[in-house]
Amino acid sequence: MIYFDNAATTKVREEVLDTFIKVSKDYIGNPNSIHKLGFESKKLINASVKQVANILNVKENEIIFTSCSSESNNLAIKGILDAYQRRKKIILTTILEHPSITNTLNNINDIEIINLKLDNNYHIDIEDLKEKLKLDPILVTIHHVNSELGIIQDIEKIGKTIKENSKAIFHVDGTQSLTKIKVNLEYVDLFSASAHKFNGLKGIALLVKKEKINLVPLINGGDSQTVYRAGTPSPALIASFAKALRLAMESQEEALRKVKEINKYLKEELIKIDNIIINSKEDSSPFILNFSIKNIKPETMIHKLEAKEIYLSTKTACSSKEDYSKSLYQLTNNKDISKTSLRLSLSKDNTLEEARKFIKILKENL
Repeated sequence: MIYFDNAATTKVREEVLDTFIKVSKDYIGNPNSIHKLGFESKKLINASVKQVANILNVKENEIIFTSCSSESNNLAIKGILDAYQRRKKIILTTILEHPSITNTLNNINDIEIINLKLDNNYHIDIEDLKEKLKLDPILVTIHHVNSELGIIQDIEKIGKTIKENSKAIFHVDGTQSLTKIKVNLEYVDLFSASAHKFNGLKGIALLVKKEKINLVPLINGGDSQTVYRAGTPSPALIASFAKALRLAMESQEEALRKVKEINKYLKEELIKIDNIIINSKEDSSPFILNFSIKNIKPETMIHKLEAKEIYLSTKTACSSKEDYSKSLYQLTNNKDISKTSLRLSLSKDNTLEEARKFIKILKENL
């Protein structure tokens, strides 16, 4: 099997699964219970929180564990709007955001959504950002790495610009960046990420909320890992998150080098094939390579490749019901390209040999 759909989800590492199983067996107490078993579970959670905070260079009380990045994004956006009700309900974002941001914004009443201008490489136009910050927005919410094209936004430069020119709160969806490229949260107020994107388990994610930021919870109830999300915390999931994050960060440089090599080969070979257009930019994340095959429905090609046990996707999994890529269409204004796009997404587990086999089989099926 050749698995090129890592932006949708990655394979769980054995060590991470082992941690989940061991903690599930050995730490049976509810972390909120006051007896010994509960204390042991709470102690394990606290140790995991400390490890994650140290890796991300944030404070322990700034870590909120959630079920997925979509929940983290919803908590960030809705929690800010509820916490700062006297502020103008203006939110700056882009046309490139994940559905968990765009759909969330589109379903909130009485807010003004303003899309920031993008340059020719699809990066946020800093001068336009400065101009729009004069409107006194409550929130700027953007991705670090776009899930379809791999576009990387300079969150350090953007964050610094926001801090120097406004009181706006800065939220970054880092689902496709954490462990893959450098992440600096110095100027970021809120940051979302999910374990299953870096060889962890589904069902556990986080939202980093800087200490000075107020937030109203989406879920209310009794004591939990944090006051910002009620519900019985899972020691096994939280410990597995910390394990997956640590292992991924330890191998980050090696993984990046390997993926860059595979991405370079794929680009060089794809561009030689008639009717193929590379949609990702030169400075896009090497973990994501988006291309279109003219006059061939992506679903047709995906099923042909699936028959050979090669797996990729048409676009971000959360918008797979659409018959075209909305982001790509808004960027290119070309329905043919946006209707025929395919996404290869790589991980440290992929090899050059897999890439060679993919190119060979792709040519045979054109």
